[in-house]
Amino acid sequence: MNEVYDNNMKFIPLLKFLDKYKKVLIFLGVLIVSLTLYFLVTAAINKKNHEEAAIVYDDWLEKFSSEETSTEELNEIISTLVNEYESTGYTQVALLSKANLDANNNNFDEALAGFEKLIEITNGYNGNKIFNKIGRVSAARIKLANGDFDEALEFIQKYSSSDTNAYIHELTGDILLKKEQLKLAKSQYQTAFEKYSDQTSRSIISMKLANLEASIE
Repeated sequence: MNEVYDNNMKFIPLLKFLDKYKKVLIFLGVLIVSLTLYFLVTAAINKKNHEEAAIVYDDWLEKFSSEETSTEELNEIISTLVNEYESTGYTQVALLSKANLDANNNNFDEALAGFEKLIEITNGYNGNKIFNKIGRVSAARIKLANGDFDEALEFIQKYSSSDTNAYIHELTGDILLKKEQLKLAKSQYQTAFEKYSDQTSRSIISMKLANLEASIE
């Protein structure tokens, strides 16, 4: 009898704790269940979206590789991917390939719109940094060709002062040169020269620096 009494006494502190914090514990329980359900449902939706996006992307690949496909057909598929499956990698790849095609065909307005959309959907902490960078560099090149130097610089401003690859430093130098900010352009070219490892690229930078020195003098 004493043993039973002693065992019951052991649970008294626990019962008091549960009684005191029962509202908090119920809230935490509901929160954990809700979060678990949320992640399960989100995972299921994402899986379904990726499966559906893959079907649309297969259609995109078939149409994109066909010379008989019209621009309107390609734009329609891109629109479907962007509107319904924006967060998938399929949409990002399709956007990039279509924007590059437009750029190669000198459809620069459409190309720029594609690159800007690619930048938009790959921005942020969870975005695709590689595709975002490609989109920014490509958009900057188009803006540079159009003479929109400030806008071109804005696209790659986040990289120009960081430890980035040589090409972006070179492109930044090209933009700054057009803006007649010669000393800043020289600094970017020098950084690009140091980062390039192939002799061809270094030779091109050397010529740009030589021309720049002549302008400064």
